[in-house]
Amino acid sequence: MKLRKLALKDAPFMLEWMHDASVTAFMKANFAAKTLADCEAFISAAQDTDSNLHLAITDEADEYMGTVSLKHIANRTAEFGITVRKCAMGKGYSRFGMSEILKTGLRELGLEKIYWCVSPDNGRAVRFYDKQGYARGGAPAEAQGYSDEEKHRYIWYEVTEL
Repeated sequence: MKLRKLALKDAPFMLEWMHDASVTAFMKANFAAKTLADCEAFISAAQDTDSNLHLAITDEADEYMGTVSLKHIANRTAEFGITVRKCAMGKGYSRFGMSEILKTGLRELGLEKIYWCVSPDNGRAVRFYDKQGYARGGAPAEAQGYSDEEKHRYIWYEVTEL
């Protein structure tokens, strides 16, 4: 397993998870409406940005298994995000990708806090984060794009050190 920059060759695999309702069931965006062109545009935009870091999680043969992200990087904070293809679930890709991006954010980028949230209906994700020992908290002031209802309903996590 490794992390690398997203590449255009990842777009069909990215579209695969976007069109898999079992993967996107608890996500906010309407991924079912996304096209291959949308994936390619996202990958192109992700190449050179200071406010977001989107990386591919790959297997040893360099096949895309998912995306791990630090979003809204500002004031020494960022929001974490991850998704993996169904075929990658339960095989350690999420744990690897999350561990590596958190290290990158805290140690290499000098972030002081990385936060994320999950719908309480997404039992698989809640169990994963709790099993990994991540601390729950309230919605941080830095959280962008969430309604007041979502800020109260979602389960929030944060890390400040590893």
